[in-house]
Amino acid sequence: MTPNFGAQIYLKITDFWSWRWQIDNHQDHFARTILTIMVPLLIFLWYQYMEVYIRKGKTLLPPGPYGLPVVGYLPFLTFNLHERFTEMSHRYGPISSLRLGSKLHVVVNSVELAKVVTRDLDKTFANRSPPFTALTLSYGMLDVVWSNNNAHWRKMRKLMVSQVLSNANLDACAGFRTNEVRKVVRDVYGRIGKRIDINKVAFDAELNVVTGMLWGCSEENHSSYIGNGFREVEFKILELLGAPNISDFIPMLSWFDLQGRQREMQKQTEHLDRVFDKIIRGRINGGSRKVEEDGRKDFVQILLELKDKKDGPISIVEECHLSKLTYLDAVIKETFRIHPPLPLLIQRCANESCTVGGYMIPKGTIVHINVWAIHRDPRNCWEKNMPRSPARGEDVGVYISIALAFF
Repeated sequence: MTPNFGAQIYLKITDFWSWRWQIDNHQDHFARTILTIMVPLLIFLWYQYMEVYIRKGKTLLPPGPYGLPVVGYLPFLTFNLHERFTEMSHRYGPISSLRLGSKLHVVVNSVELAKVVTRDLDKTFANRSPPFTALTLSYGMLDVVWSNNNAHWRKMRKLMVSQVLSNANLDACAGFRTNEVRKVVRDVYGRIGKRIDINKVAFDAELNVVTGMLWGCSEENHSSYIGNGFREVEFKILELLGAPNISDFIPMLSWFDLQGRQREMQKQTEHLDRVFDKIIRGRINGGSRKVEEDGRKDFVQILLELKDKKDGPISIVEECHLSKLTYLDAVIKETFRIHPPLPLLIQRCANESCTVGGYMIPKGTIVHINVWAIHRDPRNCWEKNMPRSPARGEDVGVYISIALAFF
């Protein structure tokens, strides 16, 4: 009975291939027999290979949470990514990985690994992975922030360091900053007892300083140059850069712009273009050595007279005196430790496969450096580093060791 039962099973299996070979064709019987034996064997071998491959991949890639098909770990993230990544570091360690959409992301949460990414493997992680809104704002990665490591970027960086951000240039523009700080202090002092939007005050002061350094606009003609809606445009751009965009995680959907982020950013960019064109034409028509009516000089004029300018008597606190105001300096350091301006540094993209912390980082992986977590890690500063204590700011060595991790 058993042989007959086995023969029946065998015939049932071989008859399964009747779509390819006719059952009554005995010449194909041998082929059907071989195929019947080979298919289960191939399935078994493929399963074993994939099991080993997946296990090997899991040991090579940094540990991390599992996600859902297509969207990955996106549904489980919160708005404050730096806080969520810090929670993950408590479970998975100083380096972790997760899939967001179709892209693999790696998060670095320690000083030691941050040194590897930003110093030892700087060339490997020199490229950027801009969101699509930043791609629109930067005219296709043509600015110094989002451009990849190439000749164009190196030329722009050299220009920024040697000209725009040089010590001589910053000292020459100190007059703009001093005047703006005085105006802010007078404005805040005159509104004692009233509610003050510090965010708006700081943003307006920063915007006035930058525009004053670049094209020397006076307070009277400032609105005629940039328009009354310029601040709203800047706020909108910052909002779009920080807003989640499904196109960043599933690039194949970027052509559809399902959330309208790229269209809105294009609209804001065109507004900036009109403002900048108007400013450039005004400066060309006004002459490069123009002096403002109130006696202030623009960026170009200050540079021309820098070598002839002599130091006068000091009657107010200047920027060079800040280092001597030890307590104020400590407050500033401790504040930026607890509340860094960029909790997550601008994301990097590996241009080749490499190893970080004993884990394989494949080519094209997006790497995040969680400064917020590093600044609060007891191993990097103090065992009890919260809440904020300005007295800690006098321990200069701790702040220097943290800062040197990124330079």
